[in-house]
Amino acid sequence: MRRINAIIVHSTATPAGRKVSVQDIERWHVEKGFRKIGYHFVVDLDGNILKGRSVLEVGAHCSGHNSYTIGVVYVGGLSADSKHPEDTRTPAQKVALLHLLQTLVAIYHCPVYGHRDFARTACPSFDAKTEYVHL
Repeated sequence: MRRINAIIVHSTATPAGRKVSVQDIERWHVEKGFRKIGYHFVVDLDGNILKGRSVLEVGAHCSGHNSYTIGVVYVGGLSADSKHPEDTRTPAQKVALLHLLQTLVAIYHCPVYGHRDFARTACPSFDAKTEYVHL
């Protein structure tokens, strides 16, 4: 079992309301040269928590930090016109994401961050570190 020191929240950087599947994300990642989807969990627009890569495997979601983190992504993160980052989480996604993160923090006893806390990016289009500091 690998040691987990952080959970990193991402967005798919897709327009508000656009449905994206685990298979879509996996295809994008394989096209980038990954061997499979880089995230461990995906939260779709309806709040379903879907499995990506196994948490036993090192992810491919945050360069330089994959070996000790779990990557969680929600579908969305861009305005409907795709012109700027925006917190597009649906009410169902907010509930599911909170539940998933509470569960992961209880298991791994580590903090939650946003991708933006590790890289020059707006991802996940909200301040995950502050929003989930209480977990």
